[in-house]
Amino acid sequence: MKWLLDVLRGAVIGLANVIPGVSGGTMMVSVGIYDKLIYAINHIFKKFKECFRILLPYLVGMAAAILIGSFALKAAFGNFPLPTNALFIGLILGSLPLILKQMKGEKIGWQGGVVFVLFFALVVVLKAIEKENVAQLTLNFGSVLLMIVLGAICSAAMVIPGVSGSMILKTLGYYEPIVTGAIPAAIKGITGGDWNAVLQNLGILLPFLVGIVVGIFGIAKLIEILMKKWKGRTYCAILGMVLASPVAILMEPSIYQGFSVWICVASVVALAVGALIAFKLGGDPETKEA
Repeated sequence: MKWLLDVLRGAVIGLANVIPGVSGGTMMVSVGIYDKLIYAINHIFKKFKECFRILLPYLVGMAAAILIGSFALKAAFGNFPLPTNALFIGLILGSLPLILKQMKGEKIGWQGGVVFVLFFALVVVLKAIEKENVAQLTLNFGSVLLMIVLGAICSAAMVIPGVSGSMILKTLGYYEPIVTGAIPAAIKGITGGDWNAVLQNLGILLPFLVGIVVGIFGIAKLIEILMKKWKGRTYCAILGMVLASPVAILMEPSIYQGFSVWICVASVVALAVGALIAFKLGGDPETKEA
C-alpha cells in the first residue's frame, strides 16, 4: 500500500512537470517528500540500495504520468482548462501546512522576509515574460547539445519549488517540439512499428534526458547545502515560490476560455479535491525527511 501511494506521489510530480506553469518541485513539497527526494538523489552513489529503493516508486509514477500526461493533459487543458488548473492550485495550497511546519523554530529574521519577496517576484516575472513561440528542431550535433543544455535547465526548475520546467520550455519555444511533439511521436512510432520515427524522436529525447539527470544531481547538491546552512531562509524562498505558483497559473489568459457558472463550480470542487489529495499524500509520516 505504501509503495502504491509513493507511485501516486510520483505521478503527481510527473504530471506537474509536463504542465506549463506548474512546478514539479512544488508538487514534491505538496505531497511531503521534498527533503526525502533531495536526500536520496544526493546519496544515491554512497547508499545505492537504500536510495534506489526510495526513488524507484516515485520514478515509476513520474514516468507513467509523463507518458500518459503528454496525451491526456492536452485534452484536459483543451476542454476544461480552469478546473484542471484549479486542481493543481489546490495541490499547491495544500502543501502550505507542511512548509510552515518545516519552518517552525528555524532562524528567519528580516533576511527571510526579503528572500520570500524576491523569490515570489521571480516566479511572477518569469510568467509575465513568457512568450508564445515554437522552435523548429532538426536532428544534428547542434540540436543534441541544445537538448542537453535544455534538459539541465529544466531539471533545475523541476527540483526548485515554484519554478516550472515546462514554463521555461514554453518561453524558449521548445515545449511543443519536446513534450507534445517528440514524446507522443516516439510512443506512436513504437506502437505502430515506425522505427524511423522512433529513432528520430529518441535522438531528441535521449540527450534531453541526459541533461535532466546531470542538472538534477547538481541542483540537489546545492539545495542540500542550503538546507544545512540556512534551512529557515531556504524555506522562505520555497514558500515565496510556492505561493507565487497559483498567481502564475491564474495569469494565463487561456484558462478562462468557456467560463460559466458550472465551470466556476467545477473549479471550486477541483480546488478542494487538490487540497485534499495534497493533505492525504503529504500526511504519511514515513515520507518525511530521511
